[in-house]
Amino acid sequence: MVIENPLPHLAEWLPAAALNWLLVAGALALAAIVLGCLVSVLRYGPRVGFRTALGTALSGVVDVVCMSPRRVAALAWLAVKESIRRRVILVFALFVVILLFAGWFLDVGSSEPAKLYLSFVLTATTYLVLLLALFLSAFSLPTDVKTRTIQTVVTKPVRPSEIVLGRMLGFTIVGTVLLALMSVVSYFFVIRGVRHTHEVVVENLKPAGPAVEGRQPLSGTTESAQGHRHKLYVDASGKGVIESEFGHWHEMESVGSGDKLAFVVGGPEGMFQARVPIYGKLRFRGREGIDVDRGINVGDEWFYRSFIQGGTVAAAIWTFSNLRESQFSDGLPVEMNIEVFRTYKGNIEKGVLGSLSLRNPRTGLIVEVKVFESKDFTPLFILVPRKITEFSGADVISCKRETPDRGVEFSPPQEMLDRRLAERKEFDLFNDLVADGELEVWLRCLEPSQYFGAGQPDLWLHAADASFEMNFFKGYYGIWLQMVLVIAFGVTFSTFLSGPVAMLATVGAMIGGFFSDFVTRLSQHAVFGGGPFEAIIRLVRQDNLLTELEPGLRTTVAQMADRVAEAGLWVVAHILPPFTEFNYADWVAYGFDITWDPWILVPTLRALAFILPVFVAGCFFLKSREVAQ
Repeated sequence: MVIENPLPHLAEWLPAAALNWLLVAGALALAAIVLGCLVSVLRYGPRVGFRTALGTALSGVVDVVCMSPRRVAALAWLAVKESIRRRVILVFALFVVILLFAGWFLDVGSSEPAKLYLSFVLTATTYLVLLLALFLSAFSLPTDVKTRTIQTVVTKPVRPSEIVLGRMLGFTIVGTVLLALMSVVSYFFVIRGVRHTHEVVVENLKPAGPAVEGRQPLSGTTESAQGHRHKLYVDASGKGVIESEFGHWHEMESVGSGDKLAFVVGGPEGMFQARVPIYGKLRFRGREGIDVDRGINVGDEWFYRSFIQGGTVAAAIWTFSNLRESQFSDGLPVEMNIEVFRTYKGNIEKGVLGSLSLRNPRTGLIVEVKVFESKDFTPLFILVPRKITEFSGADVISCKRETPDRGVEFSPPQEMLDRRLAERKEFDLFNDLVADGELEVWLRCLEPSQYFGAGQPDLWLHAADASFEMNFFKGYYGIWLQMVLVIAFGVTFSTFLSGPVAMLATVGAMIGGFFSDFVTRLSQHAVFGGGPFEAIIRLVRQDNLLTELEPGLRTTVAQMADRVAEAGLWVVAHILPPFTEFNYADWVAYGFDITWDPWILVPTLRALAFILPVFVAGCFFLKSREVAQ
């Protein structure tokens, strides 16, 4: 699973984020006051204009602070009834119809059917709920103004802030109820869609070795179900084991004996997971044995992964901290999902050889615990036992890193290396390889001219298993956060724009939010091809993104215009919510636990940080309209 922008923990993030939010909110408020004063002065003159602008600002603050919860609740209930009159329940009916027909098109025989089903239901729910939130929020107030039904509200002692908040809360309640129903239906749809079992025909099994006490071990395959089979083995005692394939396995029990021997296969196991991963900090060892921050670039424009060359001392090194013996008493479960880059195909059915080693960062002792075959993005699980008695080799080495002022530094220093540590026949995981909770995991490619590519989250330690059901509903909580943001923007835009224009503005905010990371990189001149004006020139001339433009007046003007545009893009990227941060579909589909800190708490506070100023802006916009006077 790709994690391009890992979130910091709440305690690390909150102080700086709160300060930045206060500075940005204060700057926006000051800019709004200055702009309001300027418009008011141009309309009414200096004295009256300043008095009117400051009076409006003060009364707006009073409106926001002095809201009545009872009136807000009444207006929210009106928004709920309005939504019901608009037959929002049809969205849920449409969702059910989509699920009824989805089974025709979802391939249960795929290599990972659970991932396919989970991705589908989360994506379909996201689109439907966001469209519902968009239409409800963007057209509500303009429709009421057009039909003059808003007059029955504003003639009462109701504040503009109460109208805006009531709309937001009402639509959020409606969306929450529909989303809760969708999540329950989706859960049972996924469980039912991938549930299956297999039959085992004893007559089709073949002998798998010599008989023991008159009993013959058997091997073979199960009968086909949902487009796949499983290999199985039955020992002489009659106990059967079904191999894990297609992302799951089955439990198998024997019934009867002799000629009446039969097997009962249970449902799929291991399809739905919520693994709790521990991620390490990644660095690389180059071909010369020097540690570097990044590996080799094999020509990929996406810099998420770096590569190590096979047949050399190059390695990808993950450093894990705070490992406790009680946490991994049965061994160290290592999981990885790496990229394989082949410079020649060879036997395409065969994987590329690699090795996994563990190193003590204090003593330099490194033990090669596993040699394996890896195929491109094929998940691999390795359990390193507590007592390591089987290993490919052991050594004591120092890590080398070049420093600008002190040259090459060794860690640990070479004079402190004790070669006798590698001469043992058995190693203890925590006593010999973990130092003060720290452990290094080294990944190497063993075949010359082949490469392994890895990003920091591509190798992790499987610490525990959380509840899949809870993780599934956390995924829907991310959809709920996106829905609330769309409602907030839609209601605010509808306070001063017509319905279609408010809808387009909200769609623009959504699209900008989904691409906020790209816009940020574009504003920092960190995208291949330059800024927007330079990109237009390349598009027209069909120039390569990596080549420099021909020097001249046109290029100079385009690059100067890009510098000006980048400042505006930076502002846009920071005032729009990053919707991708609230999308947990990959976490649920790939079977990773969505931890409360930081993946729930931090996005929730970030969403609130966007909703609050948007709500205040909506209050002032509605107050400035004649209907709210």
